[in-house]
Amino acid sequence: MSPALNLRPILFVLGWLLTVLGAAMLIPVAVDLADGNRDWTSFLASAVITGFVGVSLVLTTRGMPLVLRRQQAFLLTTLAWVTSAFFSALPFMLSDYRLDLADALFETVSGLTTTGSTVMTGLDEAPPGLLLWRSLLQWMGGIGIIGMSMVIFPFLRIGGMQLFKTESSDTSSEKILPSVGRLGIAIGLVYLGLTVLCLLAYWAAGMSGFDAVNHAMTTLSTGGYSTHDSSFGYFEEVSIHWIAVIFMAAGALPFALYIGAIMGKPTLLLRDRQVRAFLLFLVLVCLSIALWLTATQDIPFDEALTLASFNVTSVVTTTGFASDDYSLWGGYVVVFMFLLMTVGGCTGSTTGGIKMFRLDIAVKLFGSYVRSLILPHSVNVPFYRGTPITDDLARAVLLYIFMFAASCVALSVALTLFGLDALTASTAAIQAIGNVGPGLGPVVGPAGNFATIQDGAKWLLSFGMLLGRLEFFTVLVLFSRRFWVA
Repeated sequence: MSPALNLRPILFVLGWLLTVLGAAMLIPVAVDLADGNRDWTSFLASAVITGFVGVSLVLTTRGMPLVLRRQQAFLLTTLAWVTSAFFSALPFMLSDYRLDLADALFETVSGLTTTGSTVMTGLDEAPPGLLLWRSLLQWMGGIGIIGMSMVIFPFLRIGGMQLFKTESSDTSSEKILPSVGRLGIAIGLVYLGLTVLCLLAYWAAGMSGFDAVNHAMTTLSTGGYSTHDSSFGYFEEVSIHWIAVIFMAAGALPFALYIGAIMGKPTLLLRDRQVRAFLLFLVLVCLSIALWLTATQDIPFDEALTLASFNVTSVVTTTGFASDDYSLWGGYVVVFMFLLMTVGGCTGSTTGGIKMFRLDIAVKLFGSYVRSLILPHSVNVPFYRGTPITDDLARAVLLYIFMFAASCVALSVALTLFGLDALTASTAAIQAIGNVGPGLGPVVGPAGNFATIQDGAKWLLSFGMLLGRLEFFTVLVLFSRRFWVA
């Protein structure tokens, strides 16, 4: 193995991540103990196992200079997500639910990648510690396991900006703060602050304290786990639904721009091109479906607007909440929702999907190509934010969109081998790759559940969720022989 792939620094960082993960498992222990639920023992056992492995890795790999090279950064990024997923699945297997490995890993990967698909039923009677653990997984996943570790790296004297780049293949993000440590801390504080605001708003609108805590974490993370089987259909207060709309949209905006707004540029968010495009797109789609519901379902416009705004925002931001089974709203809505599952929010947010920035760049490139066909001898240079779109950026965007489409097609075909019908297979694949949550149809739709599909399909979907969350190339580069001999 080449020196660039020395595993000691990778194992050292993984040890710290597992140590922190084990400490996080103590939170559900305290909640179950306070509730008098015996499930606290499963979390304590999981915390001991995870913490022991983490501390052991730290102690056995410390004592040498830690410098992460490019290959190590790619490998660490993938291993951090996979390792965290396996250890986070322990409470699901040891609890009274006794999920098998395929179900437990599916639930955990769905949580950490903020996808929101679930194999669990009976959530209304589930132990509070287990419900809180699902929400914590999505809250940690929202900011990213690697993104959160950026705060730790400065104290370990490890440069972490290369990890910030490898977790997302978008290379257009501006460096708002000069150091990775300050950037990580600032993003964490903004994320925490918005979560607290969402919690207080939910609680003031009528949610119980426990529900408000859980749903605040899964709303800001655009994750979609709920403490009730009927998701937001459980809550009758219209204000709760609109609070969710606001904070789902907030989680879909670039967090770096929040930092810029706090640092003295309050109009930075609304002046950003992709933010304006995203919000305008969201408003137009919500109005379109609300008008459709009023015209075809005989629903009053105000009620239709609430239904459309909540469920459309949930799908576009890849959150996964549902307040109604929108697959029953008619063919127009079903086709629309199918397409909306691929969109996503803005780059630098907690959402999945293709994201508005890449779609905007693709439209610009398409327009430039059409102009070059009409006027072949003219100079057609596409611009974005007043800056020419470089060949490298254009290639990266188009390759990402191609990989997104190709992965969805390949996963759809593979899922049909396990007996899933075309609608179920295709939407399950898109929701996994795009980290959306529910698909369409009675099996994986907003009123369905993934528990009934075969274990092989769950393993494929778990891989798809990780592949989409790490934006393809971070994972796929590991399958190259040249990566291991470079």
